[in-house]
Amino acid sequence: MTRSPVVLWVLLALSSPAVTVAQQPTVRNPHGTLAQPCAVCHSPQAWKPARISSSFDHAKAARFPLEGAHAAVACKSCHTSLTFKEAPRDCVGCHTDPHRGELGTTCGRCHTMRSFVDRAEMGRAHQLTRFPLTGAHVAVDCEACHSVSAQGQMTFAARATDCNSCHVKDYQAARNPNHAAGGFPHDCQSCHVTVSWMGAKFDHNATRFPLTGAHVAVNCTQCHGTGGFGALPTACVSCHQTDYNNAKDPNHQQAQFPTDCTVCHSTVTWTSATFNHNTTRFPLTGAHVQATCAQCHGDGVYKGKPMACVSCHQTDYNNAKDPNHQQAQFSTDCTVCHTTTTWNGANFNHGTTSFPLTGAHVQLTCDQCHGDGVYKGKPMACVSCHQADYTRTTTPNHQQAQFPTDCTVCHTTTTWNGASFNHNSTSFPLTGAHIPLTCDQCHGDGVYKGKPTACVSCHQTDFNNTTNPSHQQAQFPTDCTLCHTTATWTSASFNHSTTTFPLTGAHVQATCAQCHGDGVYKGKPTACVSCHQTDYNTSTDPNHQAAQLPTDCSSCHTTTLWTGAQFAAHNANYPPYFPIYSGRHTQGVWKNCSTCHVNSSDYRVYDCRSCHQGAHNGRYPRLTCADVGCHANGRTP
Repeated sequence: MTRSPVVLWVLLALSSPAVTVAQQPTVRNPHGTLAQPCAVCHSPQAWKPARISSSFDHAKAARFPLEGAHAAVACKSCHTSLTFKEAPRDCVGCHTDPHRGELGTTCGRCHTMRSFVDRAEMGRAHQLTRFPLTGAHVAVDCEACHSVSAQGQMTFAARATDCNSCHVKDYQAARNPNHAAGGFPHDCQSCHVTVSWMGAKFDHNATRFPLTGAHVAVNCTQCHGTGGFGALPTACVSCHQTDYNNAKDPNHQQAQFPTDCTVCHSTVTWTSATFNHNTTRFPLTGAHVQATCAQCHGDGVYKGKPMACVSCHQTDYNNAKDPNHQQAQFSTDCTVCHTTTTWNGANFNHGTTSFPLTGAHVQLTCDQCHGDGVYKGKPMACVSCHQADYTRTTTPNHQQAQFPTDCTVCHTTTTWNGASFNHNSTSFPLTGAHIPLTCDQCHGDGVYKGKPTACVSCHQTDFNNTTNPSHQQAQFPTDCTLCHTTATWTSASFNHSTTTFPLTGAHVQATCAQCHGDGVYKGKPTACVSCHQTDYNTSTDPNHQAAQLPTDCSSCHTTTLWTGAQFAAHNANYPPYFPIYSGRHTQGVWKNCSTCHVNSSDYRVYDCRSCHQGAHNGRYPRLTCADVGCHANGRTP
C-alpha cells in the first residue's frame, strides 16, 4: 500500500522522540481559512476521499443547517472548490431562478428544503397575494394560470386577477343561457363561485328588480326566454299584459284599470288581489271596509265614481220614514247624521246648528221637539216648546206677574225646577242680607214688574217701630241707606260728614245719645255752647261768665282736647292785645291768665308790673304798658 508523503512524514515525526514541533515541516492548507481539525473529514486510513465525520455540526460551523433534501446533497454540489467558506448561503447561489426575478430572490416563500416543488406551501404563499385561492382554485396546477412560455418559463408578474382573463372561453361557449348574446357581464363572480363552475346562481336582489314572492321560484327563462337580460323592462305589464287583457272579474280594460299590477296584486299570489282604497280620495271606513267591490262598482264604473253618499244611498234616503227625510227636507249628505260604522242609530250633531243642545235637551229624543215633523226653520225661542209650562206656572204666577217669555232669564236647560233669577241684571242688584232672601219675602204681594226699589217700600214697619232712636219723632229720612247697610240692619252708622257739622276730634267717639239725647236730630244747633253751656258756666280758671268771655268755644278750645285752651286772638289782634304765645311772653313766662289779668271779673284790666316791678322807677304809673306806645306787640322798644 502506498502512503502519501505527508502521511509518512507524520508517522515518522510521531515515532521519533528526537523530533520537536519546531522541526516539523510546513504543509500548505488547501482549504484556506477553514479552521477545522483534519480528522473531521480525513482519516488515517485514507486521506482521500474525505468524508465528513458525524461529529461535524454544519449548522454551527457554517451557520447553514442541512435540512430536508439538503442533508443528502454531496458537499461538492455546494462547495465547488476546496475553499468551503466561498459556498453561498442564499438559494439563488445554488438554484437558478426560473422566474427571471419576477418573484424576488426569497425562494422560501414558495419552496421548502423538504421538496423544491411543495404544492401545499405554494398554496399558502398564494394566500398572501392579491388573489387568494379559494374553492376549486386551490387544487389547480400553477401552470394552469401561470402558463409556461415558449422558453419553458412560467409567468407570475402582473398576472390579471379578473375571472375573464382565464375563463373567457367558458364565457363565449356558454349556451344556457348564451352569455354573449344576453350581454352578460364578464365578471363571472356575479353568478359563479370558485367552489363549482356549474350551478351558477344570479343574485337578482343586486339589480333594480329584486325578486320577491312567486318571482323567487321562477326559472330565468320564464322572464328572459327571449334571451334579453340587459335593460329588460321591470314594469309588471311587460310580463303580465295578457293577464291584464284577459281579466274579467272585474274587466280591467273596460274599467280602465292602471297597468301597474302592484296597485292590487302582489308577487306572493296573483289571485285574491286586494285594492287599497285608502290611496284614493275615498278611503274606506266602517261597514265600507267589508263591502265587496261589486256592491259599489257593480255597474262596472270605477274611474270617476261619484263619492257622495246619496249616489249609493238614494233609495235609503227616499224610503226613510222615521223621520221622513224627504218631507223634512233633510240634507242628502248622509254624513250629517249617519256614519259608515252603522246605518241605523243615526245621531245628529245639534252642535253644528244655531241651537246647540245643553243640559236636559241632550237626552231628548228628536220626536220630543220635532214631533210635529218640522225640522227646517224650527223656532228656537224657549216658549215655542214651553208655552204650556209658562201658562200653568203659579208659584209664582208668570202671566199675572207679567214675566218675560224668555225662560233663560230664570231657568236653565239643566233643570226646569229650582229656577234662579239673576237680580244683578236689574236696576236693584242684591247685596248683603238681601241675597239669601226668597222671592216671596219681597214679592209676596205678587208684584214683580215695577216693584219699588226704595228701602222704605219694604222697611216702612221697621222705620215706624224704631225707638232707639225714634225715627218718626226725630223726623229721620226714609232713605235707610243713610245709616243702614244690607249686610246688617242693627248697628246702624250715620256718616256725619254728609251734614253741615262734620265730626272731628273727640266728637268722633261720642255716641249719638251724648249729643242727641234730647231726641232732637233735625235742626239741631251746631254752636258749641248748645252742648257746652254748662262747661262755660262752671269754668273758673278763668271764670268765663265773670270775664264775659265769648260763648264761641272754638275761640280757645278745639275738639281734640277741651283742657289747655288758648286764646288765639292774643297773638292776632294788636291792639288791644299783644302776643303771649311767641316772643318773650311764651308759656314759660306766665303760668295762667291771672298772671297778667289780676281782675278775674274784668279781663280788660291787666298789669305788667306784676312781673316787671320797679320798671321806670314809677315814672309811668299807668297799668297798661302797651298803651304808652313803647312796647308794641310786647317787644322791648
